[in-house]
Amino acid sequence: MKSITLDELKANVGREVGLSPWRVVTQKMIDQFADATDDHQFIHVDPERAAAETPFGGTIAHGFLTLSMLSAMTFETLPGLAGSDIAINYGFDKLRFITPVKSGARIRARFVLADVNARPSGWIQIAYNVTIEVENSLKPAIQAKWLTIAVIEKKAETA
Repeated sequence: MKSITLDELKANVGREVGLSPWRVVTQKMIDQFADATDDHQFIHVDPERAAAETPFGGTIAHGFLTLSMLSAMTFETLPGLAGSDIAINYGFDKLRFITPVKSGARIRARFVLADVNARPSGWIQIAYNVTIEVENSLKPAIQAKWLTIAVIEKKAETA
């Protein structure tokens, strides 16, 4: 993927800067996430019971599984910052889980660049308004203001 300069990045504040490809959320992914996090609530891992006892018609992905897919959707969608080899998750100013993601559903992320704050240290704080959409759903799965940091390594001056 190509890279973008800091000036180009700053020029895009307030604009949509990326729309990821669709990704399928499979039951296998949900089960593996349940194993990794020890969250085996039946609404995630028991298709028959979830179909019978929930309004969802089957299992749904953990909200944190859907959220964790942001990293992959970012790397396949957004250009890297020129001069930076490191991108760090800094957190969220606002995060809402709006619509459940059913097993087998397709999701994608829409990124709007909200802010860029270049620090003298070479650390660049970048904020995105992110929407994770669910195919054929009127409401998104997630809306969030996501904070990241890119590190531009300062070159040592030589005499």
